[in-house]
Amino acid sequence: MGKTYQSVVVNAPVDTVWAKLRDFHDMSWAPEVVTRVDAVGDKPGDQPGAKRVLNEAFHETLHTLDDDNRELTYSIDEGPSPVSSNEVSSYEGHVVVRPVTEGDGGTFVEWYSHWKGNDESAAEFCHGIYAGLLGQLKKTLEH
Repeated sequence: MGKTYQSVVVNAPVDTVWAKLRDFHDMSWAPEVVTRVDAVGDKPGDQPGAKRVLNEAFHETLHTLDDDNRELTYSIDEGPSPVSSNEVSSYEGHVVVRPVTEGDGGTFVEWYSHWKGNDESAAEFCHGIYAGLLGQLKKTLEH
């Protein structure tokens, strides 16, 4: 099974960070990574079953959204190589947002995923994207 894991501490309140991440159809906080988000269907971006297409390439579905625990899961249903449906299956991404309880506080964000197939190249590909997304989140919320 392939997997990747990234995390970041954002110097912003946990509720502010979660508010940015919980809307599956809004990635305006990552303009250098995501240049286009197209909502597919009529499900709102905070409802399981919501679908989107990122950068005209990644077809994704929101599976769970848990406001109490500040977590969401989603799948990549189709994408470019090396995460195309011909190369990976059962792709599941997770975003977890937690308050930092020591020091000056802030928010700890984890973004990780796992899948079957194409382990190494998909892991390298996804790592770069998730690291970029978390960097953009930090930049957007701290400046």
